[in-house]
Amino acid sequence: MWVLDHIAVAAENLDAGTRYVEEALGVSLVAGGKHAAMGTHNRLLGLENGLYLEVIAIDPAAPAPDHPRWFDLDRFSGPPRITNWICRNTDKTKPFSDAPRAAGEPVALSRGALSWQMAVPTTGILPLDGAYPALLKWEGDKHPAAQLPASGLRLLSLTVSHPQCDTLPPIFRSDPRVQFNADNAVGFEAVFEGPQGRKTLR
Repeated sequence: MWVLDHIAVAAENLDAGTRYVEEALGVSLVAGGKHAAMGTHNRLLGLENGLYLEVIAIDPAAPAPDHPRWFDLDRFSGPPRITNWICRNTDKTKPFSDAPRAAGEPVALSRGALSWQMAVPTTGILPLDGAYPALLKWEGDKHPAAQLPASGLRLLSLTVSHPQCDTLPPIFRSDPRVQFNADNAVGFEAVFEGPQGRKTLR
């Protein structure tokens, strides 16, 4: 079963993305790390129920990779915003090679003590203008959400909008928190519940 693993907010730079999320949600993000294979870095926010949110941006101090970066970051511009949802397969008996090929080719990645496989398109651009989920498989039992301080925020819903979102395979529709809207242009909206009430991030 493919379930929501985390949400990615892209930004032109990490500080701008961090400010956007912290002001919108009323919480503080913590340091993440660097992704040497992609030339990116991130900051993180722990959510309830094993989820987390990451702000991700190109790392200006890192050498540019000889391939497109993930999440279409090479072409990203404008204000920080949710650009991707990332799913993991909860069936650990299945090899990651069984992941839908539309998401890209499996790439082995690591950051600190974390290691995982992730499907990355050769262009860096996921289908449906990025509305298609990025797919990963964590290696071992380590998961970022378990290492993050609690923020008190719980995801109520993540709405994925795209005129062709009804073409997404049924395997991505098992998580009741994820909703789909074919009536709007490409975009995402996440609604959270926490100590300060409901908060919305786009």
